[in-house]
Amino acid sequence: METSLHRQLKEHYAGSRARFEVSVDGYRIDVVDGPRLIEIQHGGLSAIRDKVSRLLAAEHRVTVVKPIVARKHLVKRSELGGPVVDRRRSPKQGRVVDLFDELVHFTRVFPHRRLTLEVAMVEVEEIRRPGHGRRRRWRESDFEVEDQRLLEVTEMHRFRYAGELARLIPGPLPGEFDTADLAAAMELPRWRAQRVAYCLRHCGAAEVVGHRGRAVLYRWNRSARRHAA
Repeated sequence: METSLHRQLKEHYAGSRARFEVSVDGYRIDVVDGPRLIEIQHGGLSAIRDKVSRLLAAEHRVTVVKPIVARKHLVKRSELGGPVVDRRRSPKQGRVVDLFDELVHFTRVFPHRRLTLEVAMVEVEEIRRPGHGRRRRWRESDFEVEDQRLLEVTEMHRFRYAGELARLIPGPLPGEFDTADLAAAMELPRWRAQRVAYCLRHCGAAEVVGHRGRAVLYRWNRSARRHAA
């Protein structure tokens, strides 16, 4: 079932003459706005990888919108459609660098001259209720999401070229860097920095130049250096 958040994001991206839920080349497209096909993807990018690849091969212009929840307000109901019994703000906060966790499965598609990847940082309200009525006492692990609603689009980040991924590295990097340098610059654990390095390399934003001990050394390619400067 479509969430309010998904519907609201479709409306946010649609122009005045846009059409919704249109069949194009055998695929259901969220929004068709003139020649542009817009897909809102809450789930993993891997789920639409083949779909987007085939639409691009068919000469379509595609925009993939990946929402990342920057702030979430949790609203608990006593039952489906029942009164609100609790409301609080979730301590979890998404960051735009979370894109790399999904992009690692999308490097065979991005970049492409007819593809635009947009990250929408959103503030949402999540409506929850007890799960299936199996337990009498409310537990954090025993709930169902009834709906998600968009409160605000707080930031937009648009990517068309591999080099633009350099904008997601907030801290300085040496001319030749490894995943420890990435982890420090991005305030991430090393294992997540390894995902970042994989994306940068396979999207063409960075290239391997050697090793420092066991660590692989990278450097930006020419276009990425312009965006990182």
